[in-house]
Amino acid sequence: MIIVLKRGSTVEQIEEVSTRLTEEGLKVHLSQGVEKTIMGAIGDRQKIESLDLEALPWVEKVVPILAPYKLVSREFHPADTIIRVGGQEIGGQTVHVMAGPCAVESRAQIMETALAVRESGATFLRGGAFKPRTSPYSFQGLEEEGLRYLAEARDKTGLLVITEVIDARDVDLVAHYSDILQIGARNMQNFILLKEVAKSGKPVLLKRGPSATLEEWMMAAEYIMDGGNYQVMFCERGIRTFESYTRNTLDLSMVPALHALSHLPVIVDPSHGTGKWHLVHPMAKAALAAGADGLIVEVHPHPEKAVSDGKQSLTPERFQSMMHDLSRLAHALDRKLGEESSF
Repeated sequence: MIIVLKRGSTVEQIEEVSTRLTEEGLKVHLSQGVEKTIMGAIGDRQKIESLDLEALPWVEKVVPILAPYKLVSREFHPADTIIRVGGQEIGGQTVHVMAGPCAVESRAQIMETALAVRESGATFLRGGAFKPRTSPYSFQGLEEEGLRYLAEARDKTGLLVITEVIDARDVDLVAHYSDILQIGARNMQNFILLKEVAKSGKPVLLKRGPSATLEEWMMAAEYIMDGGNYQVMFCERGIRTFESYTRNTLDLSMVPALHALSHLPVIVDPSHGTGKWHLVHPMAKAALAAGADGLIVEVHPHPEKAVSDGKQSLTPERFQSMMHDLSRLAHALDRKLGEESSF
């Protein structure tokens, strides 16, 4: 249920409603906007109704949330969520580009890539230190050594780091080195992992599972928010369809759909969404036009030598060309690309 308080409600009045709810064993989540204060109450609906909160003069209305996702819902939080990480803000009018290789292969490789993408306007460095692979014989990542290289690249360039965590046992380790924790598509419904990243206090990028519905994806985000971490971003990275030409089918309709249903930022991954480097540039522009709050793109100094995903990785030169076009498009859409934070 959502309890909407009247404009001008005092701290004491808000506390009284909160106390009534918690005494009944309900979870309470407070959302204070410029105009009104909204309280989300999660638990037994009959208990909420029995409190007769609308009898209080400072309560405007009590509204049931019919969707299974509550905290993720725009009904609960009408205003867009802005996620602040380092000196950057994700959401709103600024579009951030996260760029880097699929896998951290060496110190030299990640440093060269970081310098190149920063020069072209990226604000976040992506790179996998832990790599979940379909084949057990494929490169599995440098693990903590890779995390150290990412942190060193951040210190040298000022780019904030986003990297994937694949095991609940590694959450603290990955959180120690990174600024954003990425949950990969294979782990979207790994609920134990979702609960652990909720405890980390770090922003979370939640990728869509290859066969996940919109509701399943939003419910996965609900797990993280229910754990107390409201810093969640959706990432559309394509879904599995009958089409075999592209690696996945990039479902850009999810960008406006998520913005309509949820207050959380939406990032698009055109690299995994297509699997072909020559499709990344046009689909990145399409994602921005659809309203994406950011992009996560694979860039490698030598894609032909990449240990993973070379076919979908841009060279630094192609990345620079894409960023030039994105800057012009953002301006036309009355938005702007993120700028490098001071470090």
